[in-house]
Amino acid sequence: MTNKLTDNELWAAVVSDSSRAFVVLYNRYWHKLYQTAKKYLKDDTASEEIVHDVFVALWQKRHTSGIIDFQKYILVTARYHVYKQMRVLATEIVEYREELPEYPALAVVSDVDVKLGYEDLQTELSNVLKQLPRRCQEIFWMSRVENLSNDEIAERLHISKRTVENQITIALKFLRSWYPQYSGVAVSLLFLFVF
Repeated sequence: MTNKLTDNELWAAVVSDSSRAFVVLYNRYWHKLYQTAKKYLKDDTASEEIVHDVFVALWQKRHTSGIIDFQKYILVTARYHVYKQMRVLATEIVEYREELPEYPALAVVSDVDVKLGYEDLQTELSNVLKQLPRRCQEIFWMSRVENLSNDEIAERLHISKRTVENQITIALKFLRSWYPQYSGVAVSLLFLFVF
């Protein structure tokens, strides 16, 4: 019976302390979250930990989170955890040096500067995407922002998987022409962090 409920109905039950509803939500989303994390981290263990952390946090904050759209919330939360993990990995690679004589005046960048930069980039990317045909925009958005698989997009839009793949390829080529300094992977990563 619980399996037939929508995500939001299940979440309402979780807020009322239904561990059974929580298990159903976990079973619906753990694989998608794991695949998303693994796609970017290329690490099974780290990806499993992210999924675990996301669901533990959901359970612990079930009374205070105020989730309205469960699917969007959980996908954004997973992307945030992936981003955090990637930042940790990036800082582990940095080598500490006592002196940097060749860089006497290093610029200090605050979190506010970074956030404003992301907001500017988000606006710019949105404007660039508006130049694509509507269906191409829609498919690319579903793939990169909503994080749906090509099969899921094809099923939702009642089109072939090949059409989905072609439209994503068109959008990526278009974005690479606007941002030639980035590789295809970097253009895809922009969407992970900006949206």
